[in-house]
Amino acid sequence: MGVLPGRKVSSSVAGYVAGDRAMNVVLLYFVLGASVFSSFAFLGAPGWAYSRGAAAFYIIAYGIIGMVPLYFMGPRARRLGARFGFVTQAELLAHRYDSRTLSVLLAALSIVAFVPYLTLQMKGAGYIIATISGGRIPEWAGALVTYGVVLVYVLSSGVMGVGWTNTFQGLFMLVVAWGLGLYLPYALYGGVGPMFERIAASDAGAMLNAPGLDADGRPWNWWAYSSAVLVSAAGFSMWPHLFMKSYAARSERALRLTVVLYPTFQLFLVPILLIGFAGVLAFPGVEPADTIVPYLLTQIELPPLLVGLVCAGTLAASMSSGDTILHAAASIGVRDGVQPLLKRRLDDHAERRWIRLLVLVLSSIAFYFAVVSDVSIVALLLGSYGGVAQIFPLMFAAFYWPRATGPGALAGLVAGLAVNTLFLLAPGWKPVPLHEGVFGLAANLLVFVTVSLCTPPPPADTLRAYLDRDEPAPVPRPETA
Repeated sequence: MGVLPGRKVSSSVAGYVAGDRAMNVVLLYFVLGASVFSSFAFLGAPGWAYSRGAAAFYIIAYGIIGMVPLYFMGPRARRLGARFGFVTQAELLAHRYDSRTLSVLLAALSIVAFVPYLTLQMKGAGYIIATISGGRIPEWAGALVTYGVVLVYVLSSGVMGVGWTNTFQGLFMLVVAWGLGLYLPYALYGGVGPMFERIAASDAGAMLNAPGLDADGRPWNWWAYSSAVLVSAAGFSMWPHLFMKSYAARSERALRLTVVLYPTFQLFLVPILLIGFAGVLAFPGVEPADTIVPYLLTQIELPPLLVGLVCAGTLAASMSSGDTILHAAASIGVRDGVQPLLKRRLDDHAERRWIRLLVLVLSSIAFYFAVVSDVSIVALLLGSYGGVAQIFPLMFAAFYWPRATGPGALAGLVAGLAVNTLFLLAPGWKPVPLHEGVFGLAANLLVFVTVSLCTPPPPADTLRAYLDRDEPAPVPRPETA
């Protein structure tokens, strides 16, 4: 399924990276949905529900509003991509702000954010196979085999292979999630309602009070909860592998319709969270919490076929994000990182070869971290979001603020990343308990606006292409006698 679609697109870089800009609504819906709901959804989200209770609802909150910016920016990006040949996010921003340095910096940021995201997917694949095999298959072997499969179709087919496998995997995940999410509360408690009633009446009842518990088991404060939603929503559609799908859409209407339909994918999270809540009283003390799903499967008497299907659904969640991330990271690394540093333009054959080589390199790096690191799956994702959210001011200003300049964009991005990284590494220095990405965005906006107002405005010709308001052409007046 992943290899065959690659034969239907051109051998150009636009075919490999953007699918010749021919994806319909169904493909886009599942590519965007399955790309986001990954190992994080099948392992991290139930892990949060199991250990932190209502705190897990923040995932639904930011997922509902996070795709809204793409409704407005996505069609403009697609139009510019068709006009100028863009296939990555950084190409658009580097052109708008006339900055090769910005292109290279965005490439570096994207790859740095992608590596933990890809590591997350590999850790998820390793978790499920190791747990379900009773430790007979080690985590590194499970991750290696799973991503060996991913490499085959990503290397051969590019984005179309990713699109078709994501569609199949997305449908499969929905069926498995609802089946297991309704079955477990019924088998363990007699239903969803009785499950929550028993949790509320137990010593663990505090976890059902919004906004849930923090990582240390204490009540989470609204500062941290709300800022986590804000930063995640700002960074959601700015993830380069998601934003790049704007270029692959068949039409602007197809892209807008996909964004409008996208919140329905959040229904997938409801049964996923029920799975986590089902383990709270039945199986307390499971560590790490991210393994609660495979742990439940080994403790409850289920037909082997059903266990296999659930595990396959979890692996599909891992693979459907990992393939998109790998493909996007390698494409960005070559188009926005390597190409601007070369004196001559790479031809299509050489560029595809470079992209495929970088796919292998990045997968090896992520595999290394997946094997040796011991960081929570949700912590990995939250850490990446703060950095990616710093792209939002640049993208918004590119389309809606004529006075935004290249030096301002570059300075703002650097300031935002520096402040975000500082508070990520030293959380005790925060003046208030907000997500570090909020401090980064504040610094980003302040520096971006200040430097832009102190530097010459961009050329009018460049602005004309980006600030098109999509207004209908005026109707000429009939000539008077």
